[in-house]
Amino acid sequence: MHPSAAPAARKPLPSESSSVAAPVAARAAAPVAVPPAVQGCTNLKLRRLGRVVARHYEACLAGSGLRINQYSLLSAVVKLGPVGLGELASVLRLDSSTLSRNLQPLVEQGLVEVCPGEVDARAREAIATAAGQSMRAEAQRAWKQAQLALNERLGRERVAALHALLDESLAILEAPPADV
Repeated sequence: MHPSAAPAARKPLPSESSSVAAPVAARAAAPVAVPPAVQGCTNLKLRRLGRVVARHYEACLAGSGLRINQYSLLSAVVKLGPVGLGELASVLRLDSSTLSRNLQPLVEQGLVEVCPGEVDARAREAIATAAGQSMRAEAQRAWKQAQLALNERLGRERVAALHALLDESLAILEAPPADV
């Protein structure tokens, strides 16, 4: 090259072209996606979902003679064995009056007995009778069918995500508030 000749202008690379660089720069500067605003009342949506799911389980359990709250209570009594009413209320997160009210139909049907505790006769315990254990086994088959049908309808991945979100939400909401 002759010393007096100016160097030829370099052709820009495609990545340096203004037609390409502008969209790349715009993408890099784009804000991070913000989750959509919360729409509606959380309580209303959860209660509505709860009613829909409860109707599904009630329909599946109808042939067993138990309602869903009775099935849950009977299952806890069967699983825990002779269990103090205070412990049972705590496990089920019920107050004592609600527990007594929910136990009454099971006692009247001969599915559960409430008797003085073995360690402390002043404390009462619940125990499933043979009829209660049999009824629970029958109802458990219907309950499992209800679970499978719901899992199939919603899809296993959605159910797993729902369970994870519910568990996480319960852990947060049931934890003592942090000091501010």
